[in-house]
Parts: sequence; C-alpha cells; structure tokens
Amino acid sequence: MTTDPPDPRLVLTELTQATLGTRLRRYFLTGLVIAAPLAITASVTWWFINLIDGLVKPLIPTTYLPDSYLPYPVPGIGLIIALVGLTLLGFLTANLVGRSLINAGEAILHRMPVVRGLYKSVKQVFETIFSQTGTSFRKVGMVQFPQPGMWSIVFIAQEAAPEIAGRLPDGQEPGDQQVGVFLPCTPNPTTGFFFYLPRREIVELSISIEDGAKLIMSAGLIQPGQLVQKPLPERPDGRNTT
Repeated sequence: MTTDPPDPRLVLTELTQATLGTRLRRYFLTGLVIAAPLAITASVTWWFINLIDGLVKPLIPTTYLPDSYLPYPVPGIGLIIALVGLTLLGFLTANLVGRSLINAGEAILHRMPVVRGLYKSVKQVFETIFSQTGTSFRKVGMVQFPQPGMWSIVFIAQEAAPEIAGRLPDGQEPGDQQVGVFLPCTPNPTTGFFFYLPRREIVELSISIEDGAKLIMSAGLIQPGQLVQKPLPERPDGRNTT
C-alpha cells in the first residue's frame, strides 16, 4: 500500500504561516523591548515633576507663576524653582554668614527633644549618601550567604565603630577587622540585610555600584560589562543576519 506524497501547496502554506507568525511575534517583542523602558522612564519622570510642582508651587505667590498668565499650566516650574533654590542655599551656606545661620538654626533644633533625633539621623544619612569623599557603598563584594558555599552580592560599607567592634570577636590577623556590609534583595535592592563580618570573609569585586545594582535587580540576567544587544536585521527569508 502506497501513500500519495503531500500536496506541495499545502506544505508551502504551512511554512509560510509559521514563518509569518514567528516574524510577527519577534516584531512584537522587539517593539515591547523598545517601548516599555521609554514608557516607564517617561511615567516616572512625569510623576516626579508633578510631585515637586505640587510641593513647591503652593509656596510661590500666584503672580509669579506663569500659569496665571498662560491659558494652560506649565509643568516643571516647581522643579526648576526647587533646583535654583537648593543651588542658592548651597551657595549661601558656603560662606561664613551662611554657616553661622545654619549653625544657629541647628542649635535651635538640637534643643527640641523629638525633632533633634529625627533631624540628626536624616542629616547623617544624606551626608553619608551624597558624600564625595566617603567610602560608604563605594565597593561591591561577595560573601557566603545564606550558608557556606552559596555566594551573595553585597555593598561594602565602613569598618565597625569602636563601640561596636569592641563587642565583636577580634582576632590577631590583619583581615579580622569587622566590616559592615549591606546585602540587598532581588529584585528590590532598597531592602535587604545589614550585618558585620571579618574583612577576610569578603571577596571584593572590581565592578561599580551601578553594575552591582543591575546584577541584583535583573536576578543575574544582566552581567557586569554586558551590553544590551539590539536585534539584528532580518533577511528576506526571515532569518537574522550574522
């Protein structure tokens, strides 16, 4: 019993449909990769601008706002005013008179029981984050966590303060200094664990903080130094060029 060969027209139709579906799916994913980051970036930027405008504009008299003279609101005016105001504040505090006023204001805050603790804590955090000469979170490393043989990415902070190091085990070797590290969680690196451990147990990496954050947020999909490859153009037969 012999079977007839398949109809070439049916085979060609199936191949054409499969190729067309594959190409359409590839086009859709390519468009999504291009449009999604742009849309998310624009949304976050627009939200931030509106947030600053909502905080700054009520403090400015309406006669000085361009919204009073134009038939439509102008976004970003509050953000511009905030940037200019912060720059002027930094300029004024750079001289003796400005520092004297700041010291007088801080002296008043330090006499308030509840406010002084909050102000000192917030100021210390901002000074540490935006310090240009500090060493906090300037390096990326690896530690064995949550158990030996399993390595996790950490951001290296400073050595333990004397009052903390005095309570921790202290060996005689140079690598026994207790160092604070922050172990961020995936995919949100703003949460995690902070702990101290000997410096000898930290493996420092020669990558930037940005690369370390990308590695954590992408769950290892974006490796340090890896470039995002753009999709290759397709040939008429539907295959990518090499």
